[in-house]
Amino acid sequence: MFKIIKYVVVDIIRNKIVLAYTLFLLIISFSVFSLEDNSAKGLLSLLNLILFIVPLVSVIFSTIYTYNSAEFIELLLSQPLQRKKIWLSLFSGLTFSLCLSFFIGAGIPILIFESTLTGMILVVCGCFLTAVFVSIALLAAVLTRDKAKGIGVAIFLWLYFALLFDGLILFLLFQFSEYPLEKPLMIISLLNPIDLCRIMILLRLDISALMGYTGAVFKLFMGTQTGLILSMFTLVLWILMPLALSIRIFKRKDL
Repeated sequence: MFKIIKYVVVDIIRNKIVLAYTLFLLIISFSVFSLEDNSAKGLLSLLNLILFIVPLVSVIFSTIYTYNSAEFIELLLSQPLQRKKIWLSLFSGLTFSLCLSFFIGAGIPILIFESTLTGMILVVCGCFLTAVFVSIALLAAVLTRDKAKGIGVAIFLWLYFALLFDGLILFLLFQFSEYPLEKPLMIISLLNPIDLCRIMILLRLDISALMGYTGAVFKLFMGTQTGLILSMFTLVLWILMPLALSIRIFKRKDL
């Protein structure tokens, strides 16, 4: 299993797309912090970029890489190896490589300019989002043999979590504006890993003061140590659930 992970990691690290992704994050991160007088403002500007770019690159690259590795996977299946170990090796290699790319491109600048707990949480959230969307990408890839359909499913899932989910929340808030929705909204936010990471960082930056009563409710619960642990645990579940489902499908799939 370790040999497979090593092969995948080395193959991905040499990929020009991943190198360009790392360089892009590095340039943007240093530029944002250099242009802002206050590092906290730079962190806030970088937050929006990370929540948009990192999941997009992770889900699209992982889906395409999985389809392009079909012959390699079939070769591994001809060996006396468990399907579960092959799939976990692919997931581990993709996650480690993309997390390493994110850490070099965005994590190091963040820790240099904003070496606070908030900066560390943002780096951890970026790694979590990478793992979450690699897991979602593997699920999308194993659902269909058609490469175009698989990539389409992956992009739609990213689009849903990045844009459509917020639109649905705003629609619900508008339709049920007469009812107290603060606590249900807090529970609903756990259903979107991107929104969950956004709330965790905004609460650390005290932006919740601009969110009125809703922000106060979020800060009362998610701003505590217990809330932070629950948020991290929820992100772990977001990694494990799609991964477990993709493993189950892969084990039964006729290749």
